[in-house]
Amino acid sequence: MARPVVGIIGNHYLINDQYPSHAGGTMNSEAVAEVVGALPMVVPADPRFVSLADLLEVCDGFLFTGGRPNVHPAEYGEAETEAHGAFDRARDAITLPLIRALVERGQPFLGICRGFQEVNVAMGGTLYPEIRDLPGRMNHRMPPDGTLEEKFALRHKVTFEDGGPFHRLFDAREVMTNTLHGQGIKAPGKRIVVDGHAPDGTPEAIYVDGAPGFTLSVQWHPEYRAAEDPVSRPLFEAFGRAVADWASERQRPALRLA
Repeated sequence: MARPVVGIIGNHYLINDQYPSHAGGTMNSEAVAEVVGALPMVVPADPRFVSLADLLEVCDGFLFTGGRPNVHPAEYGEAETEAHGAFDRARDAITLPLIRALVERGQPFLGICRGFQEVNVAMGGTLYPEIRDLPGRMNHRMPPDGTLEEKFALRHKVTFEDGGPFHRLFDAREVMTNTLHGQGIKAPGKRIVVDGHAPDGTPEAIYVDGAPGFTLSVQWHPEYRAAEDPVSRPLFEAFGRAVADWASERQRPALRLA
């Protein structure tokens, strides 16, 4: 039997600053193939090339990845400023309606970093353009220097709500995570439950209340060494079970009435 397919949302990228491409981090493909147990498929997130109907039919689940461009503030009713950084409007056009469709269908997805923020915006929430500029907040951005190991090093705790889905998944109220983001949730969207926070109060873990499928999303980057990390692995494994269940239901023959 073929593996389930997980669509990995790609980002617009310029090779050598001039050749346009759609890129997906190797870490994401590795996590999907090795831990989720699915076939990773990088999605060119641009409505010129793909449609929601095609994506929903081809893929059993979706990984909404991180990326340097941010969700455009027009998507949550605010004006663009320099602090909002770079944008990818083609990705916005695919991911936001796709998330809403997945929530309605019960089709599983996992949101990471920008993907976490996309889930909030798709459900009507808003974002801060720069967390580190807020009083009492730490700098959550990627360290500008150092090796890959140093950039993805564990930097702060995340505390989960007692008895919530993340607490149950990790069998722990607190875990250590990396942090590599500039923006963050300002107001949670409709049905968005903030289930985990950093020590400075920044939302770090969410899910969609009442959704029939897997909707866990995190602000950190669990794809880094996902197979080895004691926090990342159970998260991707749980996503994998949800994807496998969806694929199994889809492949089941329809009941024929006599």
